[in-house]
Amino acid sequence: MTSEEQILRANAAYYRAFRTGDDALMGRVWNDSDVVCLHPGWPPIMGRAEVLASYRRIMSNPDQPPVTSHEEAVVITGDVARVICVERVAGAQLIATNMFLRVGEDWRMIHHHASLLSAPRAAPSSSRLN
Repeated sequence: MTSEEQILRANAAYYRAFRTGDDALMGRVWNDSDVVCLHPGWPPIMGRAEVLASYRRIMSNPDQPPVTSHEEAVVITGDVARVICVERVAGAQLIATNMFLRVGEDWRMIHHHASLLSAPRAAPSSSRLN
């Protein structure tokens, strides 16, 4: 498996944990230290315990709509990777950057930043030629 495939797998695990409310999986996605999260409209959250607590609060909300990721693009620089993607949440679209750090054989999230996409993108069409 290539590094890009590993990173996309780690990114997918993050969104699966978020979508299913899987606290244990969310904990495995994030690095053990030096993490930062910027939820849309929130102040920066720094530190693993605080970041994971923020996700527990969001995921415990019974009215929390699913968050899905689309149009992922990966940029790798040594042991750091960035996934730029579009998030869809209850009809809204956000642009997100998820940063990962290579830790041994794994890629662990160290940074998430999502903000409202001012010009929503059309959903990809399966009939596109290229």
